[in-house]
Amino acid sequence: MTRIHKTLIWERTRTMQRLRHALLDYFPAALEAFEGLDAPDVLELLAKAPDPVAAAKLTTTQISAALKRARRRNIADKATKIQAVLRAEHLGQPAAVTAAYADSVRALVALLVTLNEQVSFLYGQVEDYFGRHSDAEIIRSQPGLGPILSARVLAEFGDDPHRYASAKARKNYAGTSPITRASGRMKVVTARYVRNDRLIDALIAQAFSALRVSAGARAY
Repeated sequence: MTRIHKTLIWERTRTMQRLRHALLDYFPAALEAFEGLDAPDVLELLAKAPDPVAAAKLTTTQISAALKRARRRNIADKATKIQAVLRAEHLGQPAAVTAAYADSVRALVALLVTLNEQVSFLYGQVEDYFGRHSDAEIIRSQPGLGPILSARVLAEFGDDPHRYASAKARKNYAGTSPITRASGRMKVVTARYVRNDRLIDALIAQAFSALRVSAGARAY
């Protein structure tokens, strides 16, 4: 479950980048008007008005309603600003090209809505199942590990206490121990690229989080 949850997060990022590139080609005003292309209010407004002409016709009432459903703050100011950007003059594409892009954007928006729903659903499932594990409290005690990162680390390392011969073996599997080659007066230290990529992804996220929340980790 942790793997499919992370896979869908990666897929959401890829889909969001595809959406960004499409908008950049024919509707750059949307990128200027909206923050976070996977946000519920942005997806709602893009689905309703996926081209510059339709977007320019959006009223502040329609924009405010979408912002309110997404629980945004300073709704009136944001709605006015978004409308002003969407109604400003920008370079565009021919009508036929714009129509084709608009259909593509509708499809990407629908995909992002579904991905958001499933990522949220799996988040709850992963958190629930991890909380039932006997080692959950021990793993969560490490700095930088929340419930989802903890679940990913546990899933990738496994819970067999005899699986690794030593702490070094565990580090080798994670790819966090460097490779040192020495010959005569020459010594070369390189990164370890044969590793569990999903595990190292989780551990890198843990490391950056630990730097923010743990003075000990920061000092180390």
